[in-house]
Amino acid sequence: MLKSDTSLFCMLRTTLARTARLMVGVPDYESYVAHRRLVHPGEPVMTYEEFFRERQASRYGENGGKVSRCC
Repeated sequence: MLKSDTSLFCMLRTTLARTARLMVGVPDYESYVAHRRLVHPGEPVMTYEEFFRERQASRYGENGGKVSRCC
């Protein structure tokens, strides 16, 4: 296998993994960190655990586990 084939495979694997996580509702922490550092330099970045809890609360609501959407 050539080096370019290996890097192409790694890129494809990373992209597929990111897509799969987004399909099941797990946001991409690495993209969040890159965005914060680029757009909001000097501001604090949540840890992975904080990020995960915030995303889950945003998705499912914080009202005792009840989903707060109309449908």
